[in-house]
Amino acid sequence: MSFSSLGLSEHLLEVLAEENYQTPYPIQKEAIPAILAGKDLLGIAKTGSGKTASYVLPILSMLPHAPRLRNRHVNVLVLVPTRELAVQVGEVFRLFISVFPQRFKSLAVYGGVSINIQMQALQGVNILIATPGRLLELVESKAVHLSSVTTLVLDEADKMLNLGFREEMNRILALLPEKRQNLLFSATLSAAIHDVTDIILHDPKLIKIEEKVEEIPLINQMAYWVSEEKKGPLLRYLIQTKDMQQVLVFCSSVQKANRVAEKLEKNGIQATPIHSKRSQHARTKALQRFKAGELRVLVATDLLARGIDIEFLPYVINYELPRSPKDFVHRIGRTGRAESPGEAISLIAPEEVTHFKVILKKMKAWVDKIDAEELDLQGY
Repeated sequence: MSFSSLGLSEHLLEVLAEENYQTPYPIQKEAIPAILAGKDLLGIAKTGSGKTASYVLPILSMLPHAPRLRNRHVNVLVLVPTRELAVQVGEVFRLFISVFPQRFKSLAVYGGVSINIQMQALQGVNILIATPGRLLELVESKAVHLSSVTTLVLDEADKMLNLGFREEMNRILALLPEKRQNLLFSATLSAAIHDVTDIILHDPKLIKIEEKVEEIPLINQMAYWVSEEKKGPLLRYLIQTKDMQQVLVFCSSVQKANRVAEKLEKNGIQATPIHSKRSQHARTKALQRFKAGELRVLVATDLLARGIDIEFLPYVINYELPRSPKDFVHRIGRTGRAESPGEAISLIAPEEVTHFKVILKKMKAWVDKIDAEELDLQGY
């Protein structure tokens, strides 16, 4: 199946050809025709499976036929849980929106930066990508009105509900017109998703893309049994001996991420932490440098596990394990994307062994285990 068979705008097909997008992903094959048909949709697929394009493309195909609205009234509202994901989704919209002869405009808004600049930029916006808190601030300032929204998208809906956006979501939903198209996308089908779909969706099409067993080899997993005090030297040993030039390291707390990045820098390895306590400017700059290959190591917390989308990331290292097996999957899913292989390494202290076995059992995965005691970490 090709993109041309899905009913998309000719303008979009030209961009897809120029960007060398040849075959739609499974979620795109099912979601795009359903959205174009005007149906509500619940799409369940793992992170990195092409969910963003599966709604961006049909929304833009329908936009030329949407009613012209008064200024500061938007046609499409996309809600996301993090600033990084807002920026990411905004970039995808901008890539495809530029080819239309009509002057459509998309904008990503989020906290951590000046609201005044965003208020001014909302002039003439058709598609608004927003985090819930900043959106409500803009509504209260009368910088944007939601009464004309025809399409609502909840991207990473499971994460949004887990992060406690429920009260803000209720306030936003109350501002939207009752008649609209609703599109929910999630990596998991949790109880919280069931609750919200009953409220938001009307006779939805359910699309659930199961992860294929043959996809797993794209991520080569291995684990090192290591004492807590030797994790730092082992991390530096791996980065140096494997000549890792672009590696994403995950920690479970802001304090640990800061310490790990600081220790790497002291040992001559370029590294920067990225987490919720850093300013939006610092986070954006660090992510841009990392994506551009100008930063060797990015040390992140789980809050950003889904907001870091790098097509060809070769290495992910779990310095500490996350609490949830689902979060583990999201972490290692940063690599092995776009049909390119990647390596996911976990550093397992004795007190983490039991939890790691639970994660592997949930994943139905087998991982090569190496005893770090057998390695010469002297000097690292």
